[in-house]
Amino acid sequence: MEFIPKQDFNLEKIADSGQSFRLNQLEPGRFRLTARKRCVELAERADAWMLDCPAAEYDGLWRSYFDLDTDYAAFRAAVPEKDAYLTAAAKFGTGIRILRQDPWEMLVTFIISQRKNIPAIRACVEALCVRYGESLGREYAFPAPAALSGAGEEGLRTCALGYRAGYVLAAARLVQTGALDLEALASLGDGELLEALTAVPGVGVKVASCVSLFGYHRIAAFPRDVWINRVVHEHYRGRFPLYRYKGFAGVIQQYLFYYVRYEGKNTKN
Repeated sequence: MEFIPKQDFNLEKIADSGQSFRLNQLEPGRFRLTARKRCVELAERADAWMLDCPAAEYDGLWRSYFDLDTDYAAFRAAVPEKDAYLTAAAKFGTGIRILRQDPWEMLVTFIISQRKNIPAIRACVEALCVRYGESLGREYAFPAPAALSGAGEEGLRTCALGYRAGYVLAAARLVQTGALDLEALASLGDGELLEALTAVPGVGVKVASCVSLFGYHRIAAFPRDVWINRVVHEHYRGRFPLYRYKGFAGVIQQYLFYYVRYEGKNTKN
């Protein structure tokens, strides 16, 4: 067993921040994460989260996956006090970290995400994994490109992908044939990476930015969806000061995204 201190690490917030769709709460204080062809459970203790994995796996995978060596307090310290909205959002989102996820999984996931809410995305991803992923015992791995390519468009539609099925199939075929080398894209600069990703059918700037941020850990990326656009329009007169957060705008985006959705839920209540 290994432990992650709770200091600046909040698993509930990470699970609800729109970046991971296979970090699932089993019951209060207990989560299951399926990633990188592994499945681990995390149990809450008084001052830490306990992972059911050996030390070698923790040091070789999960420490980096959860981005535990990055100083997120320094990012929050860059927010000026006069920006009351972002100050509140950063405080409210303290504990969120940008996970280092698999680019292939992120590409498919965010193609699926278009015009879907988080529960619907989770359901689609889970259906894909159960039907086309390799069994890991307790869960299923995210399907390989060959598996999704072999499923065909009709097979993918049975996972409630709708019109997105064709785009997922196209991406799977590109990766399977080597026409799209996701590993090689990691060597590109941020702008080149975004350009390469937007060349994939069904991938616009927003989806490409999400893949850059969550699949390649390009924390300078600033994905803009309906929630972020609402924040920019209502609190920044249409112009968010990205220049202040050069190099880590994606962290700021996560604070804003998490906070504005919380505000929306409270308004409905």
